[in-house]
Amino acid sequence: MTSSNDISPGMSHSVSAAVNETNTAHTVGSGGLAVLATPSMIAMMERAAYECVEKSMNDGQTTVGSMISIEHLAASPVGAQITATATVETADGRKIDFKISARDGHGEIGSGTHTRFIVDKERFMSKAQARV
Repeated sequence: MTSSNDISPGMSHSVSAAVNETNTAHTVGSGGLAVLATPSMIAMMERAAYECVEKSMNDGQTTVGSMISIEHLAASPVGAQITATATVETADGRKIDFKISARDGHGEIGSGTHTRFIVDKERFMSKAQARV
């Protein structure tokens, strides 16, 4: 099983997307304005973290998010290009802690921390299905 020993502090990954009608606060229901929704920014940050370490996983493994703490610092209107970055801060056993941030063309719009855990896909899904 891959452990966080295979994942090094400093590993980093970024993802980018434009603010559009599908990811605004008004559309996702987290507010009433046509600006990047906080949940949409968080999803980008989590995606950056997931993709950062996914290539280090063995067959049958993935990571799942367990904690996220962010500040949404500035509004980004429709048309703005957003880049979310996740950088491994620490890796211990199955636990991976990230520093996360998001930027638009004017600077940082969000920052925080995120924790993910390495899991076996089948075992995780079996436990999830048992909750139905």
